[in-house]
Amino acid sequence: MRTAVVLTLWLGFVAPAAADQRFEFAAFAIPEDGRIVVPAIEGDALNGITAVIDERTAGALSVAAREAAFTGETGTTLTLLGVAPYSRIDLVGIGAETVSRAAAEDFGGTAAALLGDTEGGSVHILWPGENIDAEATAARVAFGYRLRGYRFDNHKAEPFDRDKLPTVVLRSDDGSADQFANDLVHLADGVFFSRDMSSEPANHIYPESFVERVREQFRGLDNVDIKVLDENDIQRLNMGALWGVGKGSSRPPRLLIIEYMGGGDQVPVVLAGKGITFDTGGISIKTGENMWMMKGDLGGAAVVSGTVLAAARRGAPLNVVALAALAENMPSGTATRPGDVLSSMSGITIEISSTDAEGRLVLSDAVHFGQVTYEPDVLIDVATLTGSVGRALGDDYAGIFGRHDEIIEQLSAASDAAGEGVWRLPLDDSHFEQIESKYGDIVNGGVGSPGASVGAAFIGSFVDEEQVWAHLDIAGVDYLEEDRPTVPAGYSGWGVRTLDEYLRRHHED
Repeated sequence: MRTAVVLTLWLGFVAPAAADQRFEFAAFAIPEDGRIVVPAIEGDALNGITAVIDERTAGALSVAAREAAFTGETGTTLTLLGVAPYSRIDLVGIGAETVSRAAAEDFGGTAAALLGDTEGGSVHILWPGENIDAEATAARVAFGYRLRGYRFDNHKAEPFDRDKLPTVVLRSDDGSADQFANDLVHLADGVFFSRDMSSEPANHIYPESFVERVREQFRGLDNVDIKVLDENDIQRLNMGALWGVGKGSSRPPRLLIIEYMGGGDQVPVVLAGKGITFDTGGISIKTGENMWMMKGDLGGAAVVSGTVLAAARRGAPLNVVALAALAENMPSGTATRPGDVLSSMSGITIEISSTDAEGRLVLSDAVHFGQVTYEPDVLIDVATLTGSVGRALGDDYAGIFGRHDEIIEQLSAASDAAGEGVWRLPLDDSHFEQIESKYGDIVNGGVGSPGASVGAAFIGSFVDEEQVWAHLDIAGVDYLEEDRPTVPAGYSGWGVRTLDEYLRRHHED
């Protein structure tokens, strides 16, 4: 094995879910022994690097591939143990087409899934540059590995001992170590923050503690200013919708404002997120089945906060503001009732048909505040808003809505590049007409299908028609029942990667 300069990255400074994973980057070489992960190009016979390793194993690799009918189809795997001179060989199919950036991340995630229970020593991931797009770097492979290696066991008596994790050595000549160390590590931090906040139980994360977690994560970062509107500020500003959701809880609501101004005089982008730290449905109480999942109804707030965290940690040259509309939706003697009419900061009055349609309420005040306070270039809101979007799109796509085609197209392209999916759903005059109210200006629900479009229209009623705006409904993709290459089953953090990619493409100087 030829001598290589090695860059070692210790990741112990990140959130507990990702601590103590080690990555090293080294020049490309095929190790003489040990554990190796090898990309296999699809074909009837082993070729390229797999053919070289087959020779080193005296043909054992090709025999095993034939017996297992392994051809290198994308995402397929073959694991061999104790085939001399290697203690372990993992083949991961990369298909016959040129490997994209997202596919490289999936390759890394697949490797992490295969090696999740492996302890000690090192594992060498070979990334020789064959049949690979220029953006599909070894750093992207490491990023995918790290994303899939996420664990949330913060409340277990005996959490996983992360000191046992093997060192992951990326062997490539593409020179992408700095891309990982100074950029993608921070993007992973943003995703992990989002996953952590949704995974935490509601007795640990509520409006005030959400704020404190954010302060901890942003402490010491340049160009960051964190502001908080408490219950007195919320009422003073006539944010009756946000107050109306949160006033039924003993834990009062908050509007958290995270300003990252790394772009000089640039007009900011505003990202607003739904942050219901627990949703009982309020007086319109939900059934008990799966109500525990409503601890994750703050996913939108977690995603926008995580997106700005990633930008701030990598020192991105842009201005972006995250607004987290935080409230706990509880039934009590002080809770809002169906039939009540609420005020809002915009002056629009809202008839309440169901207190379980609360996310659009907190966002109505947040998007109006963001618009009038920052006069943003672009306004995007993110929310686990409706069950309807999941029924329409399943767990493969988030719903995207808006009045302006260009921002929809830009976010869709960013989502594709990031390995996440969005699908545009309709938003037209009929949806706004559906929510006209008999007793107020608009009503928050109970007006029939399509529910996801009606929810988008409600939020859009608080956004000026000239304002460039998009609504992302992530209710169908926020929680996954089954593993994906870069996302273990559970709360996904969907949207951080999409928003990060959009900001890079369209708002960085």
